[in-house]
Amino acid sequence: MTRQRDQLPGAAGRADRGVRPRDPRGRRPGAGTMAAFISPALILFILFVLVPVLFAAYTAFFRWNGLGGFPTDFVGLENFQTMLQDKVFLADLWRILLITILSIAVQLPMAFGLAMLLHQNFPGRTAFRLLFFVPYILTEAVTAVLFRLIFSPRRGFADAVLSGFGIDGIGWLSDRNLVIFVIFGILTWKFFGFHMILYLAGRQSIPEELYEAAKVDGATGKQLFRHITLPLMGPTLRITVFLSVIGTVQLFDLVYVLTKGGPFHASETLAITMYEQGFVRNQIGYASALSIAMFLLSLVFALIYQRYVLGRDLQGALTSSDGGRS
Repeated sequence: MTRQRDQLPGAAGRADRGVRPRDPRGRRPGAGTMAAFISPALILFILFVLVPVLFAAYTAFFRWNGLGGFPTDFVGLENFQTMLQDKVFLADLWRILLITILSIAVQLPMAFGLAMLLHQNFPGRTAFRLLFFVPYILTEAVTAVLFRLIFSPRRGFADAVLSGFGIDGIGWLSDRNLVIFVIFGILTWKFFGFHMILYLAGRQSIPEELYEAAKVDGATGKQLFRHITLPLMGPTLRITVFLSVIGTVQLFDLVYVLTKGGPFHASETLAITMYEQGFVRNQIGYASALSIAMFLLSLVFALIYQRYVLGRDLQGALTSSDGGRS
């Protein structure tokens, strides 16, 4: 027992210096072993991510209907020029911006406030956490079918409630000016529980000793929230904004099942436009250009956001093999 205790500081020192663990025989994993573990995931990534992206980038420069082998009708940048002049595409970008702004201004603050409330100790808080998280478990298709029934004209639950107050039915999903806000409400109902759980986890990771020490110094509730809660939950807040924006850019299945982008493209998203052009109108070249635009939009935002917003959270998160910062 004495020899084991004497060896503990040395082992802890090696761990602190970032020394890689050895296998029981004292040898580090070789290049072949690491390649064996990495290669399956790498092959799947190449086949299902890299190859489709490169093929879409290739076909974006052709006029092609997807049939008859590889495309041969080279049109250069014509598909991209058409895209920039397409009113539907430009409207898609506006709707992405609108839903993003509403998400940051409404959905995320509501999830944050609810997480702060559910962090308090009161009877039944576990049941409330589960209740608010359940909508996120439902698939987007099931959610869309559910709300199609709720907002069904005159026979749906929403119009039935309004009729009880003497209000005629509203075209929830058929009004061009209203449908995008109805979709945002559904998205909020579906995803705010996910963000709430993230905020709740971030709040629970803050040591309570910080609040106790601040209270001893006479800090008020507002001061505790402003100087302790918000700064220490900054990484969680920033990552939820990132996930919300990327999710909005890629929004497809819920909206497609709910409205198919109608009425008159009023609820259409960039992904739905790409699908319609590629698989309904058989304009694969133009659809590929739209997919490249969606990919670049997500990539550029991710790089800028990581560089200027998430940079402080990533500093020191990665370490090199010798224990130093990468």
